[in-house]
Amino acid sequence: MKLFRILYSKPAILFILGLLILSSLLFVNFANQPVGPSSKTILIDIPRGTGFLKIIDILDNAGLIENKPFFYTLAIMKGAVRQIKAGEYEFSGAMPPVDIIDKLVKGDTKFYRITIPEDFTVKEIAARLAANKLVPEKTFLKLAFDQNFVKTLNVPGKTMEGYLYPETYKLDRSMGSKEIIQIMNQQFWKRFTPDLRQRAAAMGMTITEVVTLASLIGKETGFKDEKPLVSAVFHNRLKKGMKLQSDPTAVYNLDDFDGKIRKSHLLRDTPHNTYRNKGLPPGPIANPDIDSLTAALYPARVDYLYFVANNNGSHQFSLTLIDHHQAVSKYQILRKK
Repeated sequence: MKLFRILYSKPAILFILGLLILSSLLFVNFANQPVGPSSKTILIDIPRGTGFLKIIDILDNAGLIENKPFFYTLAIMKGAVRQIKAGEYEFSGAMPPVDIIDKLVKGDTKFYRITIPEDFTVKEIAARLAANKLVPEKTFLKLAFDQNFVKTLNVPGKTMEGYLYPETYKLDRSMGSKEIIQIMNQQFWKRFTPDLRQRAAAMGMTITEVVTLASLIGKETGFKDEKPLVSAVFHNRLKKGMKLQSDPTAVYNLDDFDGKIRKSHLLRDTPHNTYRNKGLPPGPIANPDIDSLTAALYPARVDYLYFVANNNGSHQFSLTLIDHHQAVSKYQILRKK
């Protein structure tokens, strides 16, 4: 009874209340007090599946936490322990614990703006992503050429070649190859609209044929106004049963290609080489943009059968082989001057 009276005496109660208030003030101060004044950016990677205690260790090792037990208690009070999202984060020593926890819960990760140029191949895309440390190159390629995975995205081809849309993307390092491929493929289907698919059906072309033709067009010219003309040449040659004789098809997937097309390349017996094989290649040779896709379906109304690159990157188009040979000779002479 004496102990009870002591505990519930007025001075004791005031003392306990004082302790609680002091503890609360100290805790609030901790929650809102940064470790230091440094505004230097600190990159932290939280791998998928990392437990919260391990996350605290990662933050502590980076010098972002002053008191681990207080930080853990604060996270519990905010209901954040099971809400942390994986990814790469940017912090600074000037951030208080409460802001660090809020950022981790929101998943406010560091994003990288990655531009995939039109007509990049899957291999080039993988190399660019790997160069920015977003995914391992081999992992991306393995998945992009996995027929079972490709089928899950309703892609009509055997690989993702042609179906990863060239665009500028915001990606973070918590995304794996699967998620990035899905994002790029979703952008392809967004740009390759139902109207374009209806146009393909009206022309008697499959999606694979359209994307394949578009990839040739894009590889042949980067000029938007030329693409319908290049498309017309290919359509005209297909109708006449002529080989397309598109240089980029001869060097597709060649490991020893150094950027310069040689006669030996044109003679190689590869499935995509349209100097050796009639018709379209068995699949796309790159990932075309909307201009090339549209040009494949809306060729110019011209009778051209040939074209040759001139000295400014564009092309001269010809109706006859004689005219074409004259154009080739003209630009070969000019290039030698």
